[in-house]
Amino acid sequence: MSDKIKKVVLAYSGGLDTSVILKWLVETYDCDVITFSADIGQGEELEQIEKNAMKTGAKKVYIEDLTETFVKDYVFPAFRANAIYESQYLLGTSIARPLISKRQMEIAKIEGAEAVSHGATGKGNDQVRFELSYLAIDPGIKIIAPWREWDFNSRTALMAFAEKHGIEVPTTHAKPYSTDRNLLHISYEGGILEDPWKEPPENIFTLTVSPDNAPDDPEIIEITFQHGDPVAINGKELSPGKLLKELNRLGGKHGIGRADLVENRFVGMKSRGVYETPGGTILRTAHIAMESITMDREVMHLRDSLVPKYAELVYYGFWFSPEMEILQNTIDKTQQNVSGVVRLKLYKGNCIVLGRKSEHSLYNEDFATFEDDEVYSQKDAEGFIRLNALRLRIRKMIQRD
Repeated sequence: MSDKIKKVVLAYSGGLDTSVILKWLVETYDCDVITFSADIGQGEELEQIEKNAMKTGAKKVYIEDLTETFVKDYVFPAFRANAIYESQYLLGTSIARPLISKRQMEIAKIEGAEAVSHGATGKGNDQVRFELSYLAIDPGIKIIAPWREWDFNSRTALMAFAEKHGIEVPTTHAKPYSTDRNLLHISYEGGILEDPWKEPPENIFTLTVSPDNAPDDPEIIEITFQHGDPVAINGKELSPGKLLKELNRLGGKHGIGRADLVENRFVGMKSRGVYETPGGTILRTAHIAMESITMDREVMHLRDSLVPKYAELVYYGFWFSPEMEILQNTIDKTQQNVSGVVRLKLYKGNCIVLGRKSEHSLYNEDFATFEDDEVYSQKDAEGFIRLNALRLRIRKMIQRD
């Protein structure tokens, strides 16, 4: 196969796996390797990307700022759906993969590359997410997945290879975690975390302070929504990327957004992951509060029934699928009137809703009040209840007979 591939585009993070993969591709396939690194909010991790890639053997390096596209076209659509996997995971890694894959494929076309490559292991979800996206875009693309080809069987072996070849990597034996960071979250796997009984060391956390050390005074903020998307914080309008960055700062300051879960991977095994999603946690809480006064009950219940499937499609890697397109269109239709302002209190790991208001509010105090009213006849409830109880009464009557 190596004689058929002259050029490959590698999704390159600069971490342990992709740094070793870059060298391995050059040696194994004797081909030109072009690296692509997407800036989607991981910050300082990109500072040494170009230098390290060229030093390790890359022929060309692409580094592109896709932060605003990431938040606007991937994060916000998922949060309009209140997407959450297995009740805890806000899909930070999952949502980023289709964007990276799409741009990687565009670069492959520009450069005339026959193949693309990624650093996902043969045990994880990312291999599926990357490759489903590749093949949805170009069914004929060649895919090189080194973890399914080479003889390395551990990250310890990769660290030894990197050390032997003078490859600079951020992973050490003291901190052997596999991490993924973007503007929505940072994840940690491996090392001591592979024992689900062990507590995550406090020194692994990057985006959030411990709730124990968060400020003793709460902070009150307001988030403005238009059609399901946040557009302003405390009345100040911000771009999608800048808004999420500010929510991350606020959430991190108050210890909000940590999650420790054992999740079910698509490939069949359970995996322990620790996540920090400060801004996303605030955003989801606020969005649900905004919907509570602006969304029709039956529409909300129908949408809620679709959330597990939506989250599963994102987690499994089917972003570019016909069923995902239908689901997103349906979700977006439900968001037409989800506009207004939500007031929140941030305090020691908690995000508490204090109030919500909207010009599209379906909440009517005249109907809901426990005081005197002239718009609701409580006697009407008797017939409503008896009609809804009819089938229950008939069932019990038959059982008695």
